[in-house]
Amino acid sequence: MTVGKRSLRDFEQSESRPEIRANNRLVLVTGMSGAGKSTVLKSLEDSGYEAVDNIPISLISRLVGKDSGTPEALAIDVDIRTRDFSAEAFDAEIGPLLARPHLDVEIVFVDCEDEVLRRRFSETRRRHPLAGDRPLIDGIRHERNLVGWLRTRAHIDIDTTSLAVSDLRRMVAKSFSLQGGSQLSVFVTSFSYKFGVPREADLVFDARFLANPHYHEDLRHLSGLDADVGAFIRRDSGFTPFLDGVADVLIPLLPRFEREGKSYLTIAIGCTGGRHRSVFVARCLTDRLSADGRAVHLRHRDINTTRD
Repeated sequence: MTVGKRSLRDFEQSESRPEIRANNRLVLVTGMSGAGKSTVLKSLEDSGYEAVDNIPISLISRLVGKDSGTPEALAIDVDIRTRDFSAEAFDAEIGPLLARPHLDVEIVFVDCEDEVLRRRFSETRRRHPLAGDRPLIDGIRHERNLVGWLRTRAHIDIDTTSLAVSDLRRMVAKSFSLQGGSQLSVFVTSFSYKFGVPREADLVFDARFLANPHYHEDLRHLSGLDADVGAFIRRDSGFTPFLDGVADVLIPLLPRFEREGKSYLTIAIGCTGGRHRSVFVARCLTDRLSADGRAVHLRHRDINTTRD
């Protein structure tokens, strides 16, 4: 998709990108069934968007309206249920919208690990739209093959594998707010390397070089939220230079990300088990960024999953 690929990245990052008003926003929500698209669409509706579910691709430009923009801030779900769903139809319909100078189009791809999708469908007893009489996991894999091209068109990937519904709603409300202009939304998350780097992470910092509280019996059962663990980690001579260095790198970069039109930035701090060091560093980094005037959302992905 020559026009689409250029527009998705270059349009988002262009220094000449105009200031966007609320009635010039179009958010296209797509991704995997069961990953949380409905929650994203509902959250956008609650934030003031006119939400439309499962409209034929060929009708999107008609719904958006003339070149002056959209009649309202629009959020539209486009997925495999959509009539005429294909890369060709999508490129032909969305490409011209991306080229409009006063229309802010963002494509959001909502995803989740296959096993979690399988569990969600099983627990809710919902039928997967592509499973038919085949095993559920076959339907999930078939859909992933069908929508893979959409990820290359997307501005934003949201991985809901370990996100609570409330966290997802908060993320969407903050990232796509129609109030207060285009301020960058910053998210800090701690994680365990045992369970992989968060797929939504833009920047990753490794805290595994710090002294590990896990090897101290009186600290093992605690977490980075506890004062004793924090005091232990602070005594490591590498902690303060590390935190200062990360903050010194990030604070000057955030306004530049904002000027480039980035909607949100996810900063991930990892350690072995995601319970002690990464949690404490993430807390301290959040405090630093907040002191700089940033509204920062903090999440500890694996704090209750394993031990460091």
